[in-house]
Amino acid sequence: MFNKLHIATYNIHKGFSHFKRQMMVHQLRDSLRALNADIIFLQEVVGQHKGHEARFENWPCSPQYEFLADSVWSDFAYGKNAVYDEGHHGNAILSRYPIVRWDNRDVSAHRFESRGLLHCEIEIPGWPENLHCICVHLGLFKRGQSKQLQVLEQHIEQLVPQQAPLILAGDFNDWRELASRILVKRLALVEAFELTGGRVARSFPSMLPLFRLDRIYVRGFHVEETRVHQGRPWSKISDHAVLSARMIRR
Repeated sequence: MFNKLHIATYNIHKGFSHFKRQMMVHQLRDSLRALNADIIFLQEVVGQHKGHEARFENWPCSPQYEFLADSVWSDFAYGKNAVYDEGHHGNAILSRYPIVRWDNRDVSAHRFESRGLLHCEIEIPGWPENLHCICVHLGLFKRGQSKQLQVLEQHIEQLVPQQAPLILAGDFNDWRELASRILVKRLALVEAFELTGGRVARSFPSMLPLFRLDRIYVRGFHVEETRVHQGRPWSKISDHAVLSARMIRR
């Protein structure tokens, strides 16, 4: 029975470095492989961009989620959130284990910010219930975040059985640290870094993280270890740091 999981969450900034100075998709793939995580939650993943395809000779022929998953993560799901003339981007989950169901829910608070919840059910060998994974990217403003957290709470209550293991990860843009008031107190989740270090992690900007924007919430696990992956090569790839956690199924 596989009772241990290594997971990571990363806002990949559409495959570009700070201020979009360099296209970093190939370095990103190499670095993600080096993490050797079982499941990766990604935000700002480009599904298509005709302008980048024309501008960059080595722009991947396949969507970023397929290019990044490649031969390492056999299953993946992509939730299209923002759609524009040249293409679209959204959230993605890459998994070593079979994704048996998935759905993407629009939680945009207004037309200027397209946001979504990507919910996957993953079949882990020997587990009596499927693992529920939700990848999120919440809005920048307090009012929109509050509405999105309410939708997230209702979504979990309605669609995730209480006995099922759950991982909720992504970019919450929650520098006020308000998310835990709902997710911890009402849904019996624990935030991985709060559990191991007493407070949610600093993750932005990746060169010298100051703001606590990204999170890993879990239910049904014992968290063994957490880590903020900052500095090189990560600080050259995106403006967010990578968060990872190793955990054991209870």
